[in-house]
This record gives sequence, C-alpha cells and structure tokens, in this order.
Amino acid sequence: MYREGAEWSHLRRPRLLAPAPFGRIMEVMLDFANPLFLWTTPLAAVLMWWWARRRRPAFRYTDARLFAGLPAGRAWRARWGSAGLRAVALLALIVGCAGPRSPDLHTPLPTEGVAIVLALDVSGSMAERDAPWAAGEPPITRLEAAKRAFRLFVEGGDAPDGTHLEPRPSDPIGLVVFARHPETACPLTLNHSVLLRVAESQQPRIALDAGTNIGDAIAEAILRLDKGGGDRRKVLILLSDGEHNVSKEGPDDPFKPRQAAEHAATLKIRVYTIDTGGTPAPDASPEAIQQRQAGQETLRAVADMTGGQTFLASSGAELLKAYKEIGTLEKVQVVSFQYRRYHEYYPWCAAAAVVLLAIAQLLDRTRWRIVP
Repeated sequence: MYREGAEWSHLRRPRLLAPAPFGRIMEVMLDFANPLFLWTTPLAAVLMWWWARRRRPAFRYTDARLFAGLPAGRAWRARWGSAGLRAVALLALIVGCAGPRSPDLHTPLPTEGVAIVLALDVSGSMAERDAPWAAGEPPITRLEAAKRAFRLFVEGGDAPDGTHLEPRPSDPIGLVVFARHPETACPLTLNHSVLLRVAESQQPRIALDAGTNIGDAIAEAILRLDKGGGDRRKVLILLSDGEHNVSKEGPDDPFKPRQAAEHAATLKIRVYTIDTGGTPAPDASPEAIQQRQAGQETLRAVADMTGGQTFLASSGAELLKAYKEIGTLEKVQVVSFQYRRYHEYYPWCAAAAVVLLAIAQLLDRTRWRIVP
C-alpha cells in the first residue's frame, strides 16, 4: 500500500487531473516462448569436448617418417573445428526450441475494456454481522459479503441464488480501501488473482483509524483511474455503509463527498454507489435515523452528479444484483499495447543448425581429410 503526497497537492489545484496521454512505448527485448530449454545449453560444450576427444579412424603405414616434413596444426584444426561447428549447431537447435521471439511494436491490437476502481469501506461498522449471503446460512459481516460479491464481479461465476456474472478479464481493476484515511490497496491491474488476494486480506479498521472518509476515498480513486486508466472508460464503484463523518480544520481538511464528485464529473468518471448500511432499526434514535438518511442522500448525490446510479444492498443477493447491473456497462473499444503478435525466430535457428552441420560434414570429407 502506498500514498503519494505530491498527487494530493496536485488534486487540489483548479486545473485538476488533465487526462493523461499514452506514455511512450519502450523497446521490448527479445524473449523466449519456452525458456526452460535454455537450461540445456551446456550440452553444446559437452558435445564439443566429446567430439574432439573421441577416437577417430586411422590408417597404418610402415614408415611414418615420410610425414615428418608436413606442416603442423592441420589435425588440431580439423578435430576442434569439426567439434566446434557441431556444438554451435546444437546450440542453435536449443535456442530454436526455446522459441526466440519479439513483439510486433508497430501493430497495436484493439480491445475492449473499462478501467474500474472499487473504493471499499473498511470502517468498524463493516464488521456488523447482518448481511445474509445464502438462504439457510447465518448472516456474515458486511465486509465479507462485499468481498465475496467483488470476487464474483471480477472472476465471474454463479452465486448461491443462481445469479450469474460474466468475468472481466480485459478490464484493469484496482482497489482503494478507506476508513478514516484512504489507501490504495492495489493499483489498476489485469492480474486479477493478485487483486483478489489483496481484497481478501482486508479487515475492518478500529481504534485510531475509526471513521468514514468518503470524500478522500473518492479523490484517491480518481487519482488511480487518471494515472492508469488510459483512454478507457473510467468507472468508480463506491461501497459504504455509513455517512462521511471525518472533518478537520486547516490545509488537511478532507474533501467533501460532493466536492470530490465534482472532480470525478469533470474527468468524466462515472461513480456508482452501493449503500450496505440498510434501514435503521425500528427502535433507533432520531439521531441515528437522521445520520442514516444523510448517508444515503450523500451516496445518491455523488452518483447523480457523475451520471452513475446508486444501489441499496444489505444482503448478498442485492450486492450481486448491483454488481450485475454495473457489469452491463457499455464497453469502449480502445487500443491495447499488450501485444499478441510476435516475430518468431526459431526457423532461422533451425536453418542455421542445418547449414552448420552441412558445412561440418563437407569439411570432414574434403579439406579436413586431405593429406598433402
């Protein structure tokens, strides 16, 4: 988890978060489709040593003194040259099996996707065990229900009530958690398995981190979407069970939810809010009822200001229904720089091996066998 103070100061300027252009594409080095084959490269040295040291056929002659005047060194060159050519040929075959390739940097492929950040309330009230998940099972905590529904939203699958959600493999998704202070638990990523492990590890905050800071949570999520969303449609899902109740005096005064929603609307970031607080108990005090109504009104206003929607979801089924409706968002075609086309070089490696073996065989039968 991390926070970048410089970004927060930038967020408070009047010209807030201009849409970032695509960064420059860095040159990608050669990689291998099957790199495990490279572990066999020492076999080339073994072959060279064995070929040079092996016993070779010879012919008998009654008097070897007739060869005393011949120039020295040709036998050594023939033995080690033949071994070297064969070793390099084997090395070329090994590299070919490893599948050398490089991505086609001049053919970006169009894909579809939505950049999504979930701002998840982890304040102490999310530990309340009043969220039914499946019929016949005891209620679970609000936070646990939120995490289960989020997993289905990302991975797809069937819920206990039969609700089916489609997976979102092409969507970069991030996670911001908040109580009194927001934190980026996971920036936008396509590695959804890591994202879900991070989400699963979240626990309700207590003690010094008590409170619900919705305004700064929206601002933190805006930063993540602006930095990593590219030209995709940007969507913020805000899930909370309470009202914004954190305030300070001075330069560190947190954003008000409506103030942060104005910034989101300026950047065309649509905010969907999910209220998991439920309705107040019949015997609740007038103050508690007023706070609950204020929290619902705040979430509704944030969604309305950005063109989103608000959902009341106090059970697993309602959470899944909300996520399913959000999941039907229209996707926008964008240019993806995750290349799937490659320049393959294994045919050249195979051709080089064949040529080297042919040269070695030719030399063994011609120059390296000539006796002047």
